[in-house]
Amino acid sequence: MSDELDKILISSDAQDFSKQIDKLHWRLLREARFGGFDTESEANRQKVLDIIRDVDKRGYEAVREYTNKYDKVNIARERFRVNREDLQKAHKGINKDLLRSARLAIENVRRYQSEIFIGNNPDLSKRPGIKYTPIEKVGICVPGASAPLPSTVIMTAVPAQVAGVKEIAVISPPRHAGDIHPVTLGICCELGIDEVYRVGGAQGVAALVTIAKVNKVVGPGNQWVQTAKLIDFGYVAIDSVAGPSEVLIIANDQANPAWVAADMLSQAEHDPGSAVLFTDSKHLAGRVLKELKRQLAELGRCERTTRCLLEFGRIVIFKTMDEVVEQANEFAPEHLQIQCGNKSRAVADKIRNAGAIFVGEYSPVAVGDYWAGPSHTLPTGQTAKFFSALSANDFIKSTSIIEYSKEQLAASAEDIIRLAEVEGLDAHAKSIRIRQQG
Repeated sequence: MSDELDKILISSDAQDFSKQIDKLHWRLLREARFGGFDTESEANRQKVLDIIRDVDKRGYEAVREYTNKYDKVNIARERFRVNREDLQKAHKGINKDLLRSARLAIENVRRYQSEIFIGNNPDLSKRPGIKYTPIEKVGICVPGASAPLPSTVIMTAVPAQVAGVKEIAVISPPRHAGDIHPVTLGICCELGIDEVYRVGGAQGVAALVTIAKVNKVVGPGNQWVQTAKLIDFGYVAIDSVAGPSEVLIIANDQANPAWVAADMLSQAEHDPGSAVLFTDSKHLAGRVLKELKRQLAELGRCERTTRCLLEFGRIVIFKTMDEVVEQANEFAPEHLQIQCGNKSRAVADKIRNAGAIFVGEYSPVAVGDYWAGPSHTLPTGQTAKFFSALSANDFIKSTSIIEYSKEQLAASAEDIIRLAEVEGLDAHAKSIRIRQQG
């Protein structure tokens, strides 16, 4: 299968280059949600809508049935919500070294989010005309897996706490021996989150909206979760519609091919996960491909990761770095790594569209995933053109404040009246004029 991997190496001057890139974009978008126009996608969208309606109508009983159907776990009503004793037990069971690392990561995230939070900016807080208020209650989706995902809890809950959100509800499917992984529960306890539900999927999103009654739903998940978030958008706010994890690496001949290959594989092993290299060096491209084949042979999930590279991976050779940057901005990746030696910062300055930018060869995606401070909940599938990385600023809402004195209104009255009358809104005009008469 390693020889088959040669297919991912393409050139920007190939006749079908645009079609290949467009096809890759479409695959990523479809993996994010049931967004296609084929019969299967439409049928699955309808299933998600039916689940949401059913949970809205029948509440817990519907949630129990769908959890039993999709996760093969029958959750008794009294175990739907994790009790405080189970959270505390899970916290006590966390390895001491792991807990120390988690606390340091929490500290890093809290510090970074506090520094960028507009509510902590004295200039903004003193400026007249706007008021920032934390969202009252937020729901967090934490994917279920045989391995724990405590980083997802940290990267979503800590920004919300920095913003001043008072209530946080977490959902996670019970796929670890019929329960949520204890490390995930332990980190919830560490953060003071005591509203945790053993449920995932579309039924979990529906439960957050109708049972937990949150105002915003954030966090990653599969097509069922993201489609449910999209359908519920408007009844609640959402962060974005996130698809498979993706990395686009911009590298020149100064890059270490072994490191570039390792970074590509770190995304491809998500299965699905997209790993793409854009370079202006034919020599580097060939060496990275060789490294991919060598390192793949050492992976336990070699076959699955190879299939993922064939489906969602590319090594693209461009004529110039200007072309690389132009196409990178069009690609608008979730993670954008720049490994161009002493030119890395100059290239980074030209990037307009990316969820997060990792500058230099010592800034792999894993640093952002676990440690640096920015949330790893990022826009995917070109949505970085209009969505941003999740941050504390996503957990507040702004309210405009208008306060005019008698003198200010008098100075503006005729202009306001004139604008209201041209729109035929006589009562609007009168609400101004009556104040001028008295």
